[in-house]
Amino acid sequence: MTPTSFPGQIGFRFLCLRGITYILLVTAVMQGVFYETASRAGGRFTEYGITEIAQSLFLLMAIVLAIVARMIDRTLVSQVSLLLIGLLGASLIREQDTWLDKHVFDGAWQMLVGLLAIPILFMVIRKRKTFALQMERLANTFAFGMFAAGFLTVYVFSRLFGRSEMWKAVLGEHYLRIFKDAVEETAELFGYTLLLIAMFELVLLIRRWQRASVAR
Repeated sequence: MTPTSFPGQIGFRFLCLRGITYILLVTAVMQGVFYETASRAGGRFTEYGITEIAQSLFLLMAIVLAIVARMIDRTLVSQVSLLLIGLLGASLIREQDTWLDKHVFDGAWQMLVGLLAIPILFMVIRKRKTFALQMERLANTFAFGMFAAGFLTVYVFSRLFGRSEMWKAVLGEHYLRIFKDAVEETAELFGYTLLLIAMFELVLLIRRWQRASVAR
């Protein structure tokens, strides 16, 4: 099989176009963070700040794209997309924890995450062989690489890099909580940006797989 016929291959022209688009997206994201940082309002990096709102918006868009990927072709990524919907949905609910605790009841977000995650995990485990096969097919794709980078950024790097203890050690007597919040929330936003890009790439990947299958 020649490189030009490799299923799921990204053409160089479109690779450059998407690369530029993603650079512009990340630039816009960081400009939004800068705008919030430069603001003199007291609500910087709070649940109602620009960064937090962008996080929820990106997660919502990523969920929609994961659903679209599942609807396009259930045979290619049915179980993987289901798990992605559960993970992204749980993250979106978690981002609303303050609002849910205040306006619904304390601990509401944990209950909602459980109601979403448990059935999805059950369905994925029940069809674990199909899930494993789909993961093997996705493992070497650009979409999977972007998702892995986003996952590690959000759920590992931002948590460790945003620890209060580390920033207290760095800043000493000059420590202010806003430093810690700015670092952690910005890292999370960048991670969610990568997850959004990954879901977009997943949709494009499935479309390429479908065209390659029809062309055979």
